[in-house]
Amino acid sequence: MCVPIHRDLDSIMINHRLFVRLERAPGKRRAVALGSCAKGLAKSLMYGSLLLAPAWVLADNASLPTQIVDLANKVDGVHPGFRAFHAKGLVVEGTFKASPDAARLSRAALFNGSSIPVTARFSDGAGVPNVPDGTPAMPRGIAIKYHLPGGADTDMVTNSFKFFPVGSGEDFRDLLLAIVASPPTAPHPTQLEQFFASHPNAPKAIGSLPIPDSFADEEYHGINAFIFVNKSGQRQAVRYVIAPEKLVHITAEEAAKQSADYLFDDLARRIAQKPVVFHLKAVLADPSDQTKDASQPWPDERKVVDLGVLTLTKVAPNSLEAQKKLLFLPTNLTAGIELSDDPLPSVRTAAYSVSYGRRSQ
Repeated sequence: MCVPIHRDLDSIMINHRLFVRLERAPGKRRAVALGSCAKGLAKSLMYGSLLLAPAWVLADNASLPTQIVDLANKVDGVHPGFRAFHAKGLVVEGTFKASPDAARLSRAALFNGSSIPVTARFSDGAGVPNVPDGTPAMPRGIAIKYHLPGGADTDMVTNSFKFFPVGSGEDFRDLLLAIVASPPTAPHPTQLEQFFASHPNAPKAIGSLPIPDSFADEEYHGINAFIFVNKSGQRQAVRYVIAPEKLVHITAEEAAKQSADYLFDDLARRIAQKPVVFHLKAVLADPSDQTKDASQPWPDERKVVDLGVLTLTKVAPNSLEAQKKLLFLPTNLTAGIELSDDPLPSVRTAAYSVSYGRRSQ
C-alpha cells in the first residue's frame, strides 16, 4: 500500500520507510535505497527499519500469502497482536445511507436506502504499531464493515493510493524481496532499482501518496475493480472512492512538526464534537477499461456516481481490543457486488487471514 518532494520524481524521499531517493546521475536516473519500506495489498508500502541482510530466502513450500506476510514481518518486524499491514489504527462506528443512484447500479442490500450500521477502522499503512502519523510515503486507510439486514456483513477496504504499485500478488512479493535485498551498501543497480525499471508504475504510485492534515480530510481509493449487478442483471465494473467533505494535505515539513499520533488524536477530537462525513462514490469503468491490473488507473474523465453518505459518530469503546478482533476482507461481498478478474482481492484476503491467525495467537 510517498510524498514527492519533487513532483517529477527526480528526488523522492520516502522517510522512515522505502527511503528511496531517485537522483540524477550523469545521463540517467538511479534509485538509491537509503533505508526501508513496504506495504502491500491489502493495502500499501510499509514503515520500519530494513534488516540489512544481503538477501532472504523464502521457504519453497510457503504459499504466496504466507510469503507476503513473512516479508512484511522481515521489513517491519514482528509485533505480536498487531497486523502485519496497517498495524496502527482506530475503530469508529456510524451509519451509511445509500443514494437512489446506488440502487440503480447494484441490488446489494447496503444500497437499499435504509440506515446501515457500520464499523470502520482508520489506519496508517505501516506494519509498525507506533509509526509517526506524519511519515511520508505511507498510505492511510479506512476499512468498513457494513452490518446488513439479517445479520450478515460485507467489507470494503480502501487506502490513499490512487493506484497500487503492482498488479499481482507475485509482483508484490517480488517488490518486498527487492526491498529486503537492497540495503544501502548494495551495488548498483540494486534489486529495487531493477524492479522499478521493470515496473514503472510502482514509483509513480508511491509518488501519489500525500500527507493528510486529518484522517477526516483524506480521500481513500478502492484500488481493485468490482462488478456491480443491478436488479435487471446489468453489470458495471467500478472502483470505489471515499471522498471527504474537504481534501486537505500538508507538506513533509509541516508533518514533521506534528505529534506522532496527530491523525488519531484529531479524529477522536473531531468525532467528539460532531459526526465525520464522507461520500462513498463509484468510478464507472468504460467497456474498454481493463479491470485486472490495480496498477493501471482508469482515465480521469470516467463518470463518478455518488453512492451515498457515510456518517461516523463515535469512537468504539476500547478501540485497541476491538480492532484486534476485527478482520476486514476484500472478498467478503454480498449479492449485487462481485469480484472482477482482478487477482489482488483474493491474495489480500488470504494474506490478511494469515496475519489474523498469527496476531490472534
